Amino acid sequence: MSESLIVKAKIKDVALAEGKPLNVAGDFADALSNKVKHMVEEACKRAKANGRNTVMAKDI
Repeated sequence: MSESLIVKAKIKDVALAEGKPLNVAGDFADALSNKVKHMVEEACKRAKANGRNTVMAKDI
């Protein structure tokens, strides 16, 4: 992965189970960034398919 779309330091803030922190593997942020990138690409396709140049929350 070249450039991450994810702020790695923030992952631990939400990686909780029953209010207790979980360990986060080193490769988790890269996998999450890849997933987010794919979601953004799909949202862009949907926006264009609907005749818009603006990606909106409803495109996710």
